[in-house]
Amino acid sequence: MINSSSSGNMQRQLQRIGRNWGLYLLLLPAVVLLLCFTYKPMYGVIIAFKDFKPALGIMDSPWVGFKYFEKFFNSYQFSVTIKNTVFISLYSFVTFPLPIVFAILVNQLRANRFKRVFQTVTYMPHFISTIVIVGLMMILLSPGNGLIGSIYRLFGAEAPNLMGSASMFSSLYVWSDVWQHTGWDSIIYLAALSSVSPSLYEAATVDGASRWQKIRYIDIPMLIPTAVTLLILRIGGLLGVGFEKAYLLQNNLNISGSEVISTYVYKIGLLSSQYSFSAAINLFNTVINFTLLILVNYISKKYSENSLW
Repeated sequence: MINSSSSGNMQRQLQRIGRNWGLYLLLLPAVVLLLCFTYKPMYGVIIAFKDFKPALGIMDSPWVGFKYFEKFFNSYQFSVTIKNTVFISLYSFVTFPLPIVFAILVNQLRANRFKRVFQTVTYMPHFISTIVIVGLMMILLSPGNGLIGSIYRLFGAEAPNLMGSASMFSSLYVWSDVWQHTGWDSIIYLAALSSVSPSLYEAATVDGASRWQKIRYIDIPMLIPTAVTLLILRIGGLLGVGFEKAYLLQNNLNISGSEVISTYVYKIGLLSSQYSFSAAINLFNTVINFTLLILVNYISKKYSENSLW
């Protein structure tokens, strides 16, 4: 009975795939790329448990067990990189509601031409490369010839070296990211708001609801499922502070506040050629992120109706 039921489900799934073969064909290139560049290299994870020698190859390098994990946990850099990475990630969570607020504000605009121009202007920073963003920050914040330095000199004061301050690194990292991506990140929330039936707003208007009441009782409940999904994904990347911007903003003066896991892995792995050590650190990072993702999704599924699966 169970076999016939499962075979029937399989046949229905195959029929569904046959009816929509064109859509699955469009999906094929993405699946191939995922298999080639994500799943295929995963066998290399075992070098975290080996003393990898390029001349010997992965399989012939000697096993060392958890040697490199213990080396990382006992090193000075463990506490520094974990502290900086977690602090920047938690700091970024403070800005999580900003795209939601931005989407609600844009949705309230009634002049369509101004609305389109406003959206275009706020989306544009997303397409600026990270290295250009960091270059602009260096020009603006330079204590010598930058805008900040000029303002300080105008009042006869000495400008601080913000780019060389370890305590300011997290703020520079997070708020430059807010400027660059808030507009773009709001698109998914605007898409959710566009699915709201106009009849709901009309009924609320007839009942005498104010604009704030419409936002509170119509817009925000509509955005909660999307926001919860994105929040779960964000928590799943708690230790995943981006490498590129952190490395470009990093210098000898702010190193105590800017050394995160991704930059440390780069220096250990590619610059120092300690491949097994860097693989162990990165595997530790991945396991923590994956565990957080599973845990937060479980909690969300248990106490609400929203989850990834």
